[in-house]
Amino acid sequence: MKAVSYYPVIMTADVAGTAAFYTQHFGFEALFSADWYVHLQSKESDHVTLAILDGSHETIPEAGRGTVSGLLLNFEVEDVDAVYERLKAAGLPIRLDIRDEDFGQRHFIAADPNGVLIDIIKPIPPSAEYAAMYEASALPD
Repeated sequence: MKAVSYYPVIMTADVAGTAAFYTQHFGFEALFSADWYVHLQSKESDHVTLAILDGSHETIPEAGRGTVSGLLLNFEVEDVDAVYERLKAAGLPIRLDIRDEDFGQRHFIAADPNGVLIDIIKPIPPSAEYAAMYEASALPD
């Protein structure tokens, strides 16, 4: 299978509110908007998209309907400290304060109105122990 696109879809009871959250705080814009579905595109990267879907919509098989749970969205950014300060000042719930990880990330975790965790990441060089676990081409500069 050759995938030509991939994006997460957040199933929620509040499509408009969730779309507004990602538009306001994460720089998305709506490319398609209906009361049951919004397709969001990053204003800064054509490769970053996200969809918001009414979890009770008829296009979802009945057994799969509901709201999102157990989801963690990762956003790699150039300046994680600036994003942390901006989102903290905006009052977003910070679930994990900014910190460096030995496995090669400086990051923090916030949450959206549905409880979806949002991990904001800046790759950093890993410790020697973790560097040995990486394929050489995957190591950050």
